[in-house]
Amino acid sequence: MTLELKNNIEKMFKEKKLPSENIEFRKKQIDIFLTKGFPNKKIEEWKYSDLDHIIKQNISNLNFELKLTGDFNYNNSEILNDFEHNKIIYVNGKIKNFDFPFEERENIEINYNQDFKTSKNSINSLINLNNALTFNYSKIRILKNYNFKKPLVIYHFGTKDINSSVINFRSDFVLEENSSLCVINIFKNHSKNNFININQQYKISKNANLKNYRIDSELNSGINYFFTNIDLENNSNSETFIYSAGSKFFRNEINCNLNDKYSSAFISGIINLNESQHHEIKTNINHLSENTKSYQLIKSVLNDSSKGVFQGKIFVDHKAQKTDGYQLSKSLLLDKDAEFDAKPELEIYADDVKCSHGSTSGNLDENSIFYLMSRGLSYKQSKKLLVDGFLNDAIEKITNQDVKKYIKKLMKI
Repeated sequence: MTLELKNNIEKMFKEKKLPSENIEFRKKQIDIFLTKGFPNKKIEEWKYSDLDHIIKQNISNLNFELKLTGDFNYNNSEILNDFEHNKIIYVNGKIKNFDFPFEERENIEINYNQDFKTSKNSINSLINLNNALTFNYSKIRILKNYNFKKPLVIYHFGTKDINSSVINFRSDFVLEENSSLCVINIFKNHSKNNFININQQYKISKNANLKNYRIDSELNSGINYFFTNIDLENNSNSETFIYSAGSKFFRNEINCNLNDKYSSAFISGIINLNESQHHEIKTNINHLSENTKSYQLIKSVLNDSSKGVFQGKIFVDHKAQKTDGYQLSKSLLLDKDAEFDAKPELEIYADDVKCSHGSTSGNLDENSIFYLMSRGLSYKQSKKLLVDGFLNDAIEKITNQDVKKYIKKLMKI
């Protein structure tokens, strides 16, 4: 990280004619990032995923000054027709389209390309980088008592024209009291060797409900970091499902704050990898009030020399009596060179709680394969049937039937 790079970035701030106070904020953020650099294995939470090494190994001459020229369009044929939905379309991190044909627009406030001051969750240098270099920012507010009629699909398109670049963007969602929203992030990345850094922030008010799904299914050479912060208030609920299978590297990080009683967070996910892919799911569930509940289930299937990682932490504050927290990760290693790393954690400061965690890994049971083959299936069919059954537990946690059906279609279950 050179002085020349810093000067070029600061020049870019001025060219965009940002307010002086915003430039100062961004300069401070880029200074922090340049001091820390990309996370590496010396940092405890990144010891299984040395991002600095991964970027150096896969991207040469990384470009921090993303300059988009021309009109980069997405392929309409890649828009889902499996179910009706609203949509937001990003192309190379730039907002191209908002389309809410199924909703009452007077109950939705949309602001975008506005400046923002800070992200309170500056937990690592990637958040600082996002704060500094995000120029495509959107904020969506769902007004009190309004329930979205159809899911909101956020498409993340990357075109072949962009290579070896850093792409940052951020979106905030506010669900007011008694509202609900279903969000589906879908990645359609045709670019090469880019680092994509996404920050999503959710504030879920009293009695509100969020369903939050993300799907990375198509093979690509992208290196991605997706940070999500979810703040839950009284009697609110969030459901998150991750299907992680397409990118070269993907770290999904979720921080859930159960701030008030009777709030709940449910996280399930599938890591399904081949060749030398490397994916990680990292969760922090913070029980900060009494009578809160969390549930986590992560399933991984790893082929060839792929690597899967799950790090999950349940934190229980001293005020959070009657907490109910559960966490489980299971993995299948289908080749001798596949690797799975797990770090389940409990940090509990209350005495009236029910919390548990566990992690297992292994291979397919050859006796089960032999049994299925004796009933007329081939070895390949038997193996797929067992793998599908193993992953189905996580899929069944999806409460949106359209999404569940779509995931099964992707996985050919």
